[in-house]
Amino acid sequence: MSTIAETIPPHPDWQLYRSFLAAVREGSLSGAARALGLTQPTLGRHIDSLETALRVKLFTRSLDGLVPTEAAQRLLGPVETMASAAEAAQRAVSARAGAASGTVRITASEIMGGEVLPGLLVPLRAAHPDLAVELTLTNRNEDLLRGDADIAVRMVRPTQRDLVARSIGRVDIGLFAHRRYLKAHGAPRDLAEVAGHTLIGYDRDPLGFQLLQRWKVPLGREAFAIRCDNDLAQVAALRAGLGIGALHLGIARRDRQLVPVLQPALLFQLDMWLVMHRDHRGLPRVQVAFDHLAQQLAAYAASSRLA
Repeated sequence: MSTIAETIPPHPDWQLYRSFLAAVREGSLSGAARALGLTQPTLGRHIDSLETALRVKLFTRSLDGLVPTEAAQRLLGPVETMASAAEAAQRAVSARAGAASGTVRITASEIMGGEVLPGLLVPLRAAHPDLAVELTLTNRNEDLLRGDADIAVRMVRPTQRDLVARSIGRVDIGLFAHRRYLKAHGAPRDLAEVAGHTLIGYDRDPLGFQLLQRWKVPLGREAFAIRCDNDLAQVAALRAGLGIGALHLGIARRDRQLVPVLQPALLFQLDMWLVMHRDHRGLPRVQVAFDHLAQQLAAYAASSRLA
């Protein structure tokens, strides 16, 4: 006859959850092991131990790797919250008391994180060499309340009450093409002629098409001859001369080989916001980065307006 203690699963070690999270994100034991710096057998034992402790099957094997079960899908959200809390705690203790040191995690869209923020971080690091920066690029709005990041650069106004949001300004977005492309194919004279050109745009990203709907642009997936859901890859295709694509005016103006198309007739706007959790106000490592970015991003937004 079993005792009550024997019927209650032991509380799994955090390392088992880390291995589970890596396995979901990487899609294979080998990929998860590489991500965590473990051996594949060790990673496999962690998954087996977690399944035993929780008394559920978390993965099935397929030719494509690991497939999370329904139980794993239910577990994923809480484990991601645990991981965010652990990372936030590590950042919190990384700083010396009263000093702008330690780690600050900044999240931004692919285009902002890849094309804009690196240049803005140079003077920040020069002024505060003890400040380490973690930069995460995603077009999904990271949850600051959950601790996914300390600071967010967002192109939509946040709605959560516990967040401090500062309006940075407006960014204008227009169509551009490389001089090489225009030399070979000519420049469209109106919107009707644009449809006859090679357009660079989204593949399957619903957020991208929602943005097109918001701007009342009558283009669907089939209108794009070059399709990609990564904004930085779209910019690379534009610079390679593959076709006509959309880009921030502030970014396009850095490259004289990129020529405006149908401007100012065809121009779109996005508002920019800088956001942090209100509990982070006054934390030196966060506040100094927030204030620096607010100033630098305002200058960038001014450079990204037609007038």
